Amino acid sequence: MFYAQSGGVTPVINASACGVIETARKNRDRIGKVFAGRNGIIGALREELIDTGKESAKSIAQLRCTPAGAFGSCRYKLKSFTESRREYERLMEVFRAHNIRYFLYNGGGDSQDTANKFAQFSSQEGFPITCIGIPKTVDNDLPVTDNCPGFGSVAKYVAVSIKEAGLDVASMCESSTKVFVLEVMGRHAGWIAGAAGLAAEQEGDAPHIILFPEIPFAKDKFLRKVNSCVMKYGYCAIVVSEGAQYPDGTFLADAGSRDAFGHVQLGGVAPFLANLVKEATGYKYHWAVSDYLQRAARHIASATDVEQAYAMGQAAVEFALAGKNAVMPTIVRGKGKKYSWKVGEARLEDVANVEKTMPRNFISRDGFHITDAARDYFSPLIQGEDYPQYKNGIPQYARLKNELVARKLKAWKD
Repeated sequence: MFYAQSGGVTPVINASACGVIETARKNRDRIGKVFAGRNGIIGALREELIDTGKESAKSIAQLRCTPAGAFGSCRYKLKSFTESRREYERLMEVFRAHNIRYFLYNGGGDSQDTANKFAQFSSQEGFPITCIGIPKTVDNDLPVTDNCPGFGSVAKYVAVSIKEAGLDVASMCESSTKVFVLEVMGRHAGWIAGAAGLAAEQEGDAPHIILFPEIPFAKDKFLRKVNSCVMKYGYCAIVVSEGAQYPDGTFLADAGSRDAFGHVQLGGVAPFLANLVKEATGYKYHWAVSDYLQRAARHIASATDVEQAYAMGQAAVEFALAGKNAVMPTIVRGKGKKYSWKVGEARLEDVANVEKTMPRNFISRDGFHITDAARDYFSPLIQGEDYPQYKNGIPQYARLKNELVARKLKAWKD
């Protein structure tokens, strides 16, 4: 079995890896060895395969509470067969050489697209590989699944952060800072920004304004709202998604470059907004960008998120052993008032390259906050604490050997 991590990492992607490896070890007679790609799919292309069998049961178990990508991740997107046949053939060559028959890819929409394409290609080549996707994205924008592993913990982090920062600003606003802006991730979907709204438990609580990619930015309306909050509460705390955009679709924070997946490189919307407010009102401001902190904050992970991430890894192995192919386990929310969930199933072709945005009924009528429907959706996902072990005041995370197996093929030239 070959397992790889892809794209931006999360506080709980290693919990999925733990679920994969522990479940595979229980079925060693049917699976044999479990390899992990060093730096994701790049590890397969370069034949840099980590032998997870060299890791102790204790180290693998510790992955459940370790943030980031323990085996290394990457932003590398396979194109179509016709555009990139050489890469597909190289993957097949490596998989044949090491008798790999199961490919589990832990990532977002682009990763599910890769797994789906490779499932088709391997079948055409007469050496079929069972390809299973494992959902992962802090952006929570994968379709079909109710929510995505990684999101609940980031949602918890940003809600806690804006609550604490809001209290800080409230205590200083009489003679100092009156506006605080927190920038969070979310390119086209405002799920993370929306989750920050959970911090507002009563009238006047931060955040007072949330800016979503789904709601076109209106400068004058925004500035009036900021001024109104300062007049009413003494200060204004704002959460803005990095993907906030103008009515024409242009990002407020378009950096003018693109990442490896072809996405517009974003960053800097918080200082942009802060300066906008300063010029219009003269209010003293501070801003912060949660950036990697939000997706690495395992110390305050959601217990629900950790449990679901592990379950997705476990289910992926079970799906593979059951003979399923080109599918992804999903999280299905129960219909009762008390939150419940179960494992479902989606075809990779229905998940690949599809972004799920915030429903309009989750956003308040004025476009600046969340509704009760959104609270009902978000709240269960941040429940519970799953603290790592601490030593000398510092959380103790897994340190793997990550030993590579011997190469059998010629070196790959990127």
